[in-house]
Amino acid sequence: MRYQISGKQLDIGEALQTHVKTELSETVDKYMQRPTDAQITFSKHAHEFICEATVHLSTGLTATAKGHATEIYSAFESCREKMDKQLRRHKRRLKDHHRDRAEPVEFEAAGLYVLAAEQESESDEPASEAPMIVAEMETQVPTLSVGEAVMQMEISDAPLLVFRNEKHGGVNVVHRRDDGNVGWIDPRHSK
Repeated sequence: MRYQISGKQLDIGEALQTHVKTELSETVDKYMQRPTDAQITFSKHAHEFICEATVHLSTGLTATAKGHATEIYSAFESCREKMDKQLRRHKRRLKDHHRDRAEPVEFEAAGLYVLAAEQESESDEPASEAPMIVAEMETQVPTLSVGEAVMQMEISDAPLLVFRNEKHGGVNVVHRRDDGNVGWIDPRHSK
C-alpha cells in the first residue's frame, strides 16, 4: 500500500510516519486484503490536532475517517478507530450479502460545479438569472448496486452519493435523510 502522510503547517516526524504506516496497515489488512493507497493529513485548529485519513480500496470504494485530540498521536488513534469501525461494518455487510465483487467498480467522468451562494442586493433588480460558477472540476461517478452505493456513502461519511445503477445504467442518488434513514432517488421510476 502506498502512503502519503503530510501535515498542514506541521512538521511530521519520521517516528509519527512509521507509527501511522504500521497501525493503519494493520487495521486495513485486518478487513481488506487489497488496499491500494492511503492519504493521511495532520493539521491543527486552535488547541486541537486533526487527523484525516482516506484509504482507497482495489474494489474502487473509498473509506474516510477524521479524528480530533489535543495530542497528535491521540488524534491519529481516534481516526484509526473510526476507520476500523467503518471497515468492520463494510466487511460484515459484504459477508451478509454473500457476494464479492469480481470486477472492480467502473467509474465514469462527470462535471462538478460549485455555485456561488445567493447574495442579497440592495436594489430590487436581480443581478443575473444564471448562477455564478465558483469552481469547475471533474469527478467520478461509480457504477454500483444500490446496496453498494449505500455502503460507499456510509464508509466515506458523505451526505449523498451519485452513482450509475448497475442494473439499468441510469443515474441514481442515495442520501442521508434528516430522520436518519437513507433515501434513494431513481428517476427511471418517476413516470
